[in-house]
Amino acid sequence: MKSAAAGLIRGLGTRRVGEPVPEPLWLEWLALGGVFAFATWLLGVRGVWGLLLRSDPTGITFVIIVVFALATLWCGARARVLQQQRRALADGSGWAADYCAALAGPAADSATALDLLLERSHGAHGTAWWVNGIQLKLGLLGKVIGFSILALNIGSLQSFDAAQSQDLLRSLTTGLGVALLTTMVGLVGNILLGLQLTRLDRFADLLVADIQQLGLARQRAEVRA
Repeated sequence: MKSAAAGLIRGLGTRRVGEPVPEPLWLEWLALGGVFAFATWLLGVRGVWGLLLRSDPTGITFVIIVVFALATLWCGARARVLQQQRRALADGSGWAADYCAALAGPAADSATALDLLLERSHGAHGTAWWVNGIQLKLGLLGKVIGFSILALNIGSLQSFDAAQSQDLLRSLTTGLGVALLTTMVGLVGNILLGLQLTRLDRFADLLVADIQQLGLARQRAEVRA
């Protein structure tokens, strides 16, 4: 009976009933990271990075790029952790072992055990989503600063002088450039990082569901034994 229960648990740890084996999250992120690395190189060759940084004297564009790069690296590390826990699930170790041990304790509380599991699987993602929102807010901040520069330059005009038209046009272009570029970079970073975090959340959801199913199967096996 125990050997049969162990076989059932190993099967549940590998995949959900009726569902295919999930794709390797870590390899997916590596592929995405390769695309990002190629895009970074291509934009650098075309001079896009230099244009973006030169056109934004406030430095907000640079800050957004750094935030996105660091958050993307964190997503890669998080994807590896989740993938390791998926593999550990097949052996009944890791988060799955802690969850099953909490259910089998003398003062078992399934709700508390589930809360602890969700904190491990999803807790860090909340901060990552907050960082993702920061990119968008920084883009909007750059937009406000850019239009403020534009308004100040227009307000400082005492009278229109054709000789000063070139300098005026340059100052107005600077304000518009800051407003548009920071907003664009913030939106692109928000979208790309949001895609990564959504994939992590979905993978973590399936992992939690599989761990719960493993815990229920182990409880039933113990009752039958």
